[in-house]
Amino acid sequence: MSELQLALLAIGIGVIGVLYAFGWWQQRQYRRRFSEAFGTDRADALYQGSAANQPPDTTMADIAERATGYSAPTADSSSTRLDESCSLIDGRTDFIIELHPSEASLPSALHGLWQRKFDFGKPLQVCGLAISGGKWERVIAESPSLYDRFRIALQLADRSGAISAAKLSDFRDLVSGIAKHIKADSTVPDIDDTHRRAQEIDAFCAGVDQMIGVNLLPPGERLLLGSKIAQAAALLGMKLESDGAFHLPDAQGHSLFSLSNRDAQPFQHHLLETMGTAGVTLLLDLPRVENPAAQFDRLMHVANGLAKSLQVNLVDDNLMPLNESGLALIRERIAEVEAQMVAQGIAPGSAQARRLFS
Repeated sequence: MSELQLALLAIGIGVIGVLYAFGWWQQRQYRRRFSEAFGTDRADALYQGSAANQPPDTTMADIAERATGYSAPTADSSSTRLDESCSLIDGRTDFIIELHPSEASLPSALHGLWQRKFDFGKPLQVCGLAISGGKWERVIAESPSLYDRFRIALQLADRSGAISAAKLSDFRDLVSGIAKHIKADSTVPDIDDTHRRAQEIDAFCAGVDQMIGVNLLPPGERLLLGSKIAQAAALLGMKLESDGAFHLPDAQGHSLFSLSNRDAQPFQHHLLETMGTAGVTLLLDLPRVENPAAQFDRLMHVANGLAKSLQVNLVDDNLMPLNESGLALIRERIAEVEAQMVAQGIAPGSAQARRLFS
């Protein structure tokens, strides 16, 4: 071996030694910072909750807590350490598997999960306890952040129904395989208990999933022109959205109620000048709006405004004219739905309600 080769070999060995020493020093500094930030005396905000404030009647929260040992965080406990999306993860409504990697990990450690995120037929969300800041936050696959723990949550029900036991098992097997691959401890709820809970949630949601419709029909055979409908709706603050209906948004941009075509054809900007329809319908989606009784009164105000502008009649689904006694019955039903949802801890119009009724 020549002197030049020997010199290059010595330089290479020296560089490797320096890199190894630097890596050891970084790891030592990281572990020191981690220990200071996340000592064992720190509480886990996502699991905090007080049984003292539980109502005497059994609710979905009671069922979920008995089945999984998981209780939803209180507003006070979650406000400082949970971002909004992670605060919605709840043992009542989600199948939650928690992973404790042996060392802080990047989201890329969950590679197999990201590939199959849409395979389970229900929304899936990943939250992580970030090393930086000590806060539970929604995890993005490409994020460079390090996480000490992951919570992987699969929603149990939505308007398409309850998740199947087969999907739950598939999800469990996938996440358990990832846990084994990255050498992480895992906490996995029982599949049978979770599936029963999904069916209970679905049954509850089906019972309160109500829409109130008010039809606006022109007398005789006259058609309503799309352009006239658009003008009248705009004057009342409604906007045409991508679903082909006009919506009245609240301050956060959520739809309070909608105005749709009674015919099959959706409203489209480029067709408004040429299309005609035999009538339109105002729809109030009760579980998805805050204070639905007040929103119904607002809907009726808009309905009367449209009736005046378009010269139409207001009728119910049986094409009978709306009167005060009929409106009083509708308000009673709205109050019943709201009371049932509040009793289960899922207020109409809340972010949790919008998840379940989507």
